[in-house]
Amino acid sequence: MGPLRGIGAMTNRLIVERTTRIERPVDEVWQWHTRPGAFERLTPPWEDVRILERTGGLENGARVVLEVRLGPVPMRWVAVHRDVVQGRRFVDVQVSGPFARWMHEHDMTPDGAGVTVIRDCITCVPPLGAAGAAFATRMLRARLDRMLLYRHTTLAADLAAHAGIGPRRFVVSGATGLIGSALVPFLTTGGHQVTRLVRSHPGPGDRAWDPDRGTIDASALEGADAVINLAGANVAGGRWTSARKQLLIDSRIRSTGLLASTIARATERPPVLVSASATGFYGDRGEEPLGDEAAPGAGFFPSLVRAWEGAADAAASAGVRVAHPRFGIVLTPAGGALGKLLLPFRAGVGGPVGSGRQWMGWSSIDDTIALLYFAATNARVRGAFNAVAPAPVRNAELARTLARVLGRPALLPLPAAALTLLFGEMAEATLLASTRVLPELLQEYRFPYRHVQLERALRHVLGR
Repeated sequence: MGPLRGIGAMTNRLIVERTTRIERPVDEVWQWHTRPGAFERLTPPWEDVRILERTGGLENGARVVLEVRLGPVPMRWVAVHRDVVQGRRFVDVQVSGPFARWMHEHDMTPDGAGVTVIRDCITCVPPLGAAGAAFATRMLRARLDRMLLYRHTTLAADLAAHAGIGPRRFVVSGATGLIGSALVPFLTTGGHQVTRLVRSHPGPGDRAWDPDRGTIDASALEGADAVINLAGANVAGGRWTSARKQLLIDSRIRSTGLLASTIARATERPPVLVSASATGFYGDRGEEPLGDEAAPGAGFFPSLVRAWEGAADAAASAGVRVAHPRFGIVLTPAGGALGKLLLPFRAGVGGPVGSGRQWMGWSSIDDTIALLYFAATNARVRGAFNAVAPAPVRNAELARTLARVLGRPALLPLPAAALTLLFGEMAEATLLASTRVLPELLQEYRFPYRHVQLERALRHVLGR
């Protein structure tokens, strides 16, 4: 990574710049930026940004309308591309929005064979004149520094992940969920075509399906290079009443079974189905190390996961390679376990859950989507495997590390009795269970983790 500098030519102007050398050809780096999903992929997960409207691609006059939040306040931000030099440079300029002025220069310069120097330079003037600049400059500089670091780190890692893998067509279910909404732009910026299976309001390129009714546009699967199944209701979405349990079962078994049976009947079958699973397969196992071949645990959650994985058997019986990545906690501030923890920890009232001694498998959101891609594109990967970082942590360590990253204490434990009172069996099976999972297969296949240490993963996804 190159050095960062922040210069003010006048009191109320801020310039933040970052330069990074990437081991990929400049044409490849430029093409990545021209593809659908580039903006989404480069937007840090801690930023609350939503695209309202977009016209054009990477050419002069192309326009994007965003909704951004400054604290609790939503604001409309309109920006246009200008000064486009094909293959080398483009500039984003604010037309209207939260700043008195905003300009973001993007430069890509070849540096020998197969190497590109990327440079981002943001020049902005905060609102409210000199008073606004005096109040906001230090905080804004730090925020922009973190954003540019995130962009360059993500771009370099994504380009490396896609290197040597030609364009393919992916079909993705659950594409609007926590993981799917990160996976789709990762795939499209890599030059792949993505068909999303959606229940309602299909957009361009989407296809309809309804697992509850057993209906699907089967033509979407014909000739696809890979199907990635992420459909299923949130396991930790509430107390496991009888109705909730049935929803968890139906949302997984019906969707996976419908995909598997449709793939099995296809004339031109996709060669691989990657169907997400969970480390809940193992149940509460205390201190026992759990490799990919460990036996299932007892109780509702392990039984659910076994049935979920088994629902894909029709595809496997038809000769399709089926892979089941068993995920633990997926670290992203956009939702999931980390999303729920942020509010109390930022308020300084976070702490370990229960005894804090329970083991937890985890992966960053970037490694999570890279693991799905790895399973889809690596013919050796089949069957169930632990899709987690190589170093599981105890809950107390997660609490201490998150608190340190946020600069807050972690002194207030959440008693197990309170969780059980609030959430019953769900709390016992997810929040209080100890699952010391080890990713043996991924280490054997030398999966290129981006984040093997919890603190580095948290700092990346939180921009700290």
